Amino acid sequence: MRDALGKRSVVLVGMMGSGKSSVGRRLAQRLGMPFADADVEIESAAGMSIPEIFAQRGEPEFRLGERRVIARLLAERPMILATGGGAFMAEETRARIKESGLSIWLEAEPDVLMRRVRKRANRPLLRTPDPEGTLRRLLAERSPVYALADLTVQSRDVPHEVVVEEIIMAIDRFLTGNTEPAEPAGMAETVHVPLGERAYDILIGPGLIASAGERIAALRPGAACAIVTDENVAKLHLPTLEASLAAAGIRSAAVVVPAGESSKSYAEFARVCDAVIGAKMERGDLVVALGGGVVGDLAGFAAASVRRGMEFVQIPTSLLAQVDSSVGGKTGINSRHGKNLVGAFHQPSLVLADTDVLDTLSTREFRAGYAEVAKYGLIADHDFWEWLEGNHRAVFEGGEARARAIRISCEAKAAVVVRDEKEEGDRALLNLGHTFAHAYERIVGYDGTRLVHGEAVAIGLCDVFRFSVQLGRCSGQDALRVERHIEAVGLPTRMTQIPGWNADSAAVLDAMAQDKKVKRGALTFILADGIGKSFIARGVAVEDVRSYLDGERTRGTDL
Repeated sequence: MRDALGKRSVVLVGMMGSGKSSVGRRLAQRLGMPFADADVEIESAAGMSIPEIFAQRGEPEFRLGERRVIARLLAERPMILATGGGAFMAEETRARIKESGLSIWLEAEPDVLMRRVRKRANRPLLRTPDPEGTLRRLLAERSPVYALADLTVQSRDVPHEVVVEEIIMAIDRFLTGNTEPAEPAGMAETVHVPLGERAYDILIGPGLIASAGERIAALRPGAACAIVTDENVAKLHLPTLEASLAAAGIRSAAVVVPAGESSKSYAEFARVCDAVIGAKMERGDLVVALGGGVVGDLAGFAAASVRRGMEFVQIPTSLLAQVDSSVGGKTGINSRHGKNLVGAFHQPSLVLADTDVLDTLSTREFRAGYAEVAKYGLIADHDFWEWLEGNHRAVFEGGEARARAIRISCEAKAAVVVRDEKEEGDRALLNLGHTFAHAYERIVGYDGTRLVHGEAVAIGLCDVFRFSVQLGRCSGQDALRVERHIEAVGLPTRMTQIPGWNADSAAVLDAMAQDKKVKRGALTFILADGIGKSFIARGVAVEDVRSYLDGERTRGTDL
């Protein structure tokens, strides 16, 4: 792009508050070009601030100096140049820009501009009894002239990197003569979770940890961050996140916990809470969960508890966390009686699902996350299940197929959460396979060397369909189809495949009795009438479950 620009500068024009300086600096960094701010150059040349120039010499003298400075800068070398709001109004300046530059109007709505300019008191033209009225009048007068710029890009309340990416796309289309709109490479997809005052966005795409600081600063200006992560993730991704926060001017402190399910304990919960308080985090600051499901659950529960509730941001680093545990607001820790029995519903303020980090996962970890992806097809989306059957290899390889699988999974979960945030109805469907899975995890003592959560879910999904067949609710063909797909991706399909398994049906039933879905002692299962046809089955007879488990155990010894 620099070669295509040749000796031309990129000149940003538009109203005060449109972000010309902030965006310009980042654009210059992306393109490897020098940056200049015309207002800064004017102040340097005059030896006084712009408000002082207006006060002592008047606007006409300022505009004359502005034209001279911009002419000089354009003659020096190609650069990214941010101009003052009135600079483009001068026909002489427009002509010079046309000769040696590419002009881009950063167009912003009046309300957006007003919110931004209120933060600074050095706007001479707004020192009037009605600054908002003055701004709207100036915008109306200047917009027809700004529209003469070569390109127009919307300046919205989004991270600056998003606007920079859109500018780069616009320049590319201009230089290549391609007028077709295109999706920006590396841009994040957004899934919105509309929960009223607790609404938030899930961003899915590459490079989101590196841009997290900018996004968090835009989300909660001035807030500090307590980062909760584990030992493994800290080595891989914590430096990138800390650097991003520092670059955005955000104070941060990290709390590192041991990797694995054992960290979802009372002891680690207390340590994290004390560390957040010890780092002098206030109620208006943020807790950032950087890690997989364990870290997200632990950090989220700490955020729900410290100072009676802090906001938190999820940055999930495992596939399982990106498609499931980071979305929906379930947080908590384990008890000796069972998994996730102590916790709270506490929605995140933002979820950043960086698809690049999934390349650092082991094959086992990625497979475990895939079980949760498959679950969404089995719950209520037969078309998605069929797509996974034909495209699971592409999902494992990465790229567009992986991003699509994550997006569809997040959309499916978000839709259920919006209908039933506190799991009083339909949200229980998201536990498809989990009554079996949680029992298996409890029996092995949450030993990740023997069984990780996604593997337990994979077995549980197969159990649900085989059990549904036994109850006469599902065809054997569908159950076989589920089992074959789970097996094809390298996941276990039966409890007898768990290393060192020797538990009988009584042990599994005892573990199930501690499940959160037990109501007055009666077992609740999510069963299926077929692929994409799951339903909530309350009061399932214990003897039916025992009969199924006995059959599975016998089948396992015969394998």
